[in-house]
Amino acid sequence: MPVIAVIDYDMGNLHSACKGLEQAGATPEVTDAAVDIGRADAVVLPGVGSFDPAVQHLRSRHLEAPIRQAIADGKPFLGICLGLQILFDRSEEGQEPGLGIFAGTVRHFRSEPGLTIPHMGWNQLEFTQPEAALWQKLPVSPWVYFVHSYYVDPFDRAIIAATITHGTQTVTAAIARSNLMAVQFHPEKSSTAGLQILSNFVSQVKTRVAL
Repeated sequence: MPVIAVIDYDMGNLHSACKGLEQAGATPEVTDAAVDIGRADAVVLPGVGSFDPAVQHLRSRHLEAPIRQAIADGKPFLGICLGLQILFDRSEEGQEPGLGIFAGTVRHFRSEPGLTIPHMGWNQLEFTQPEAALWQKLPVSPWVYFVHSYYVDPFDRAIIAATITHGTQTVTAAIARSNLMAVQFHPEKSSTAGLQILSNFVSQVKTRVAL
């Protein structure tokens, strides 16, 4: 089974992500070591919490360079929730610069009558890249599970792979470009659809390993 490095930087429950990857047929390895990331077949960057502590923890553990190298090497890379947001330049949540792998800002939902913030619970994806590898074998507009008050606003709209609508606001739910994919929702908490998404990611890893 392919080995997937699950990056540990004290920002979230890694157990559920690892369990989902195991169910999808991979061997997850929780690590904060550059050498483990370098030799893994793929990388998952999960995350729950606030933007500033997340990037501070990553940098204090010298993980920014290994993340960039893994992406540059073409390894399949999946960001989850906060692990999506910190790939961008900056966030309205804090002051720290993000990793800047994608140009754009992480924005707070606008207040509007009747809108619940954080956006918490099930919502339907609308695919803007229906051909994206993560969406294979999924139904149209699958339901997935969210917990967030912020969403990414990419400068390059072409990287947006799916959106959701919360209140009157339609925002980014996932991005994809080449080997790098990231989602705002929690696939490991998204029942059958979430497991299929993780299985699709693992299938990409297996295909690359087999080459």
